[in-house]
Amino acid sequence: MGEFILAIFVDPSAQNSGSVLTTIPFLLAIFAVMYFLIIRPQTKKQNEHKEMINTLKKGDKIVTAGGIIGDIVRIDEDIVILKVADNVKMKFQRQSISTLVESKEKTDKK
Repeated sequence: MGEFILAIFVDPSAQNSGSVLTTIPFLLAIFAVMYFLIIRPQTKKQNEHKEMINTLKKGDKIVTAGGIIGDIVRIDEDIVILKVADNVKMKFQRQSISTLVESKEKTDKK
């Protein structure tokens, strides 16, 4: 059995020689499946996160990538200052914010 497997990889005449015309569409089909199952959803998720980061404003309640929950006190270009408890403020990079829990607009409408 081992010799047969070895013969397939070593001796090209032992294989059924597939046509290039049948191999290329197969590879294209695999790439299309990978694109729609992996690449496209990941790109969409990255764009949604970038949009959420750009629309943050003072008063929003967020969760950082480390799991810290707080309210935005101030937003600079790349830095967000969060109030995490009474008299406790912390600085974070904007990109470290993972989730918007509650927007200031939603609490104002209530």
